Amino acid sequence: MQQDLFTIPGLNIPVHSYGLMMVIGFLAAVQLAKFLARRSRLDPEIFVNAALIALVSGVIGARLSHVLENLPQYTNPARTFGANLWDAVNMSTGGLTFYGGFLVAFPILVWYAIWKKVPLRLGMDIVAPCVMVGLAFGRFGCFMNGCCYGAQCDLPWAVHFPPGSPPFVDQVHDGIISSLATYSAGVHPAQLYSAFNAFLIAAVLLAYFTIPHIPGRAFAWMLILKGVSRFLLEMIRTEPAVLGPMSFSMVVSLVLIVLGIVMWFIFGRIAAARGEIGARPVSVSSPAPAARAFG
Repeated sequence: MQQDLFTIPGLNIPVHSYGLMMVIGFLAAVQLAKFLARRSRLDPEIFVNAALIALVSGVIGARLSHVLENLPQYTNPARTFGANLWDAVNMSTGGLTFYGGFLVAFPILVWYAIWKKVPLRLGMDIVAPCVMVGLAFGRFGCFMNGCCYGAQCDLPWAVHFPPGSPPFVDQVHDGIISSLATYSAGVHPAQLYSAFNAFLIAAVLLAYFTIPHIPGRAFAWMLILKGVSRFLLEMIRTEPAVLGPMSFSMVVSLVLIVLGIVMWFIFGRIAAARGEIGARPVSVSSPAPAARAFG
């Protein structure tokens, strides 16, 4: 864990590992989107602008979701309204929920694609692996920050966080360890599990994108794969339950799995009606097909 990587000389401004990894993830996702856009004979600058829109709307949604999930922390009666409000908007130490950001950013990006007359299903396929790449780097930031940690375990790769870290503070509060302990009890490095899982999904989506496929189904695959893997990962995380034994992310995961399956069949019907079955993905060496703005 390393929340502050270094301090900018002369300015005395700390560079947070979480924020830095978010920036790296954003830049990596943008570069991948530009590459796939060029490969598909689309204007890459449209996807740069889309990424900026997704960044702003996604961060707002991700923070709002985190605050709602942990509302008692941000409505603490022992603190003033101003202190609670500042804690709710202060993201310097982490606290972003991927699903919250996704749910807010997705409809805004759909509207943007329609406005810019981007073939919608193709645009969704391009965005899908980029989202996973950005998420993977973000999870590395979570690990370095100490947030989004997993449940207790005594496995050889269990992680022990230092005093002041989120798991240490939570375990002291729950009476699991003493405040005088040197490190927290061992926990699953759930952040690393999530990062490697996101990279794996991105690789699968990129491979699928390069073979003959029905437009839109790469995005549907992302929803299904991410939904299933996140539901399973939630079993070894410490998120609060909101519906029976299920956390907010578990509930959303089930919704996304169903949505992905529905999209899979709907896109198949659309492709059959338009004669797109078996169509090869667009490449820079092949002539560009006529674009369907709302496909």
